[in-house]
Amino acid sequence: MTEVTLSPAIINGKAVTAEHTTEVRSPFDNTLVGLVPTLTVSDVDAAIAVAVERHHGPQLPAYERAAILDRAAVLLSERVEEFAQSICAESAKPITAARIEATRAADTFRFSAAQARTLVGEMVAMDASIAGVGKLGFVKRVPIGVIGAISPFNFPLNLVCHKVAPAIAAGCPVVLKPASATPLTALKLAHLIAEAGLPDGWLNVVTCPGSVADRLVTHDDIAMITFTGSPGVGWEIRARAPRKRVSLELGNNAPVIVHDDADLELAATKIVAGGFGFSGQTCISVQRVYAHSNIYAELLSLVATKVEALQVGDPADANTAVSALISRKETQRVKEWIDEAITQGATLVTGGDFTSTEVLRPTILADVRAEMQVCSDEVFGPMIGFQQYEEFEDALRFSNDTRYGLQAAVFTNDLSRALRAADALDFGGVVINEMPTFRTDQQPYGGLRDSGNTREGPAFAVQEMTERRMVIIHQ
Repeated sequence: MTEVTLSPAIINGKAVTAEHTTEVRSPFDNTLVGLVPTLTVSDVDAAIAVAVERHHGPQLPAYERAAILDRAAVLLSERVEEFAQSICAESAKPITAARIEATRAADTFRFSAAQARTLVGEMVAMDASIAGVGKLGFVKRVPIGVIGAISPFNFPLNLVCHKVAPAIAAGCPVVLKPASATPLTALKLAHLIAEAGLPDGWLNVVTCPGSVADRLVTHDDIAMITFTGSPGVGWEIRARAPRKRVSLELGNNAPVIVHDDADLELAATKIVAGGFGFSGQTCISVQRVYAHSNIYAELLSLVATKVEALQVGDPADANTAVSALISRKETQRVKEWIDEAITQGATLVTGGDFTSTEVLRPTILADVRAEMQVCSDEVFGPMIGFQQYEEFEDALRFSNDTRYGLQAAVFTNDLSRALRAADALDFGGVVINEMPTFRTDQQPYGGLRDSGNTREGPAFAVQEMTERRMVIIHQ
């Protein structure tokens, strides 16, 4: 049996411990996989103070920031398996999906390195105004200041990279608060970035409860909060930090429309992959499927057959597709929502129960309705609900009937219909003949309404992490 050791927090490049520790346990079998210190407000204050010193001290030139990010990408590419095992152990993400996440994270560093090299301002045509004649004007992009980064459990590596790597590219010091359920991978990443050459104090990792991390929200020296998590917490942060820049990537309730001219085999394959990857614990997981009445039964049968073939169980098994949710509490909540929908008239097609290892089986519900909680809220679990429609415009309207707006998908072989969907679907992203769960790490990624207020992707995050400074020279 492997000995479980303490993984210290990191402030100014030094290992930091505390009087108390927090256990990190596997959501699958409750195995103890690690320990982290339970830091206090004074520790968070110390991390912020160090970051402020870095912000006001000598800056890292762009070429050096880019080189650090490039080296980090190389190191991470060499250690994909090591990081994948860490992700799998602390989050119960199936190892195959964890390897994909680790591979993607290296790309996030590469795209951020490109931004560090190409971040520029702009010239202003001062003589376009009579008052500006004889003046030279240009805009510089300058670091906004210390970034408070709060990351979620579901992508404990790549979503940390999406906060930390653009901040490094922009020249901003970071105080990172990783998810309490999955801090080990973030700490491992911080050591890798230090190995890549980032000087001490530019990335500080504080392992603490949310109540302590609230200091990032209230502290005057935090210039920007970048948060990924639930709408309730995110909007509360935004309301309580009106003078900070607050970047929110929140929830979703992803719809998929399948018209009667679509490739049903393709649609079924993508729906299953998008609905049950990491047990549905992604913000763009397939949750609602609207299928034309002409193909509703056929599509439902295809999807059910594929779902029943999914291996459910140990995340360390390379054949496992679906494993445990992040906690027993979340598992029980999702089960209650499924049971409630059935009592309200939905039809259980497959799943809805537990395996012998208490993993909730991937579930398909038919004949769901908009007022059911499995349709109106974000399930964040292994459940997809099916509903049929007659007219394509109805399907667009059904899809838009949500307080979320991150990504949506449409399957059709008609180009005009696809373009109509791109115009009508009120989401941050519209995907054609692909699952709404599809994302590349350089794209603008973000949503509307309760899905957030920002666009991630290094090119877009760097813009938010910098300010425009106008410079005018009298000639």
